[in-house]
Amino acid sequence: MKLSTRTRYGMRFMIDLAERYNSGCIAMKDVAERQGISKKYLEQVVSPLAQAGLLDVTRGQRGGFRLARPPHEITLAEVVDASERGIELLECLGCPSTCAREDGCASRTVWDGLQNAITDYLESHTLADVTGSDDAAQESCR
Repeated sequence: MKLSTRTRYGMRFMIDLAERYNSGCIAMKDVAERQGISKKYLEQVVSPLAQAGLLDVTRGQRGGFRLARPPHEITLAEVVDASERGIELLECLGCPSTCAREDGCASRTVWDGLQNAITDYLESHTLADVTGSDDAAQESCR
């Protein structure tokens, strides 16, 4: 299994915002510089995160990005789901009928267990767990 670059960068973007949760809106160029990611690519990374409702976007000179909810309310699973549309190790785990060996595949329990372990980990950890943030009130962008 290999996560996409979009997912890895999306996680870095969200962690960066969580680390600065009390700083108001954060400019994309600042995150791009800190994370060593091109601003142009980061624009593509941010779009699905905003569409998933994980980010608030404010346009204009004092605009930027901030988390839509406190870091302790955003799970790592939400970040991955927004970028990857979920993690599915094998197609047969999500749709067993796609596999000709559906009825007698002993290895499927192995992959299902691994899938569940990954999902459980991502769902049980938040951005606050990663950053150690205290989630104090977030400043406005204006």
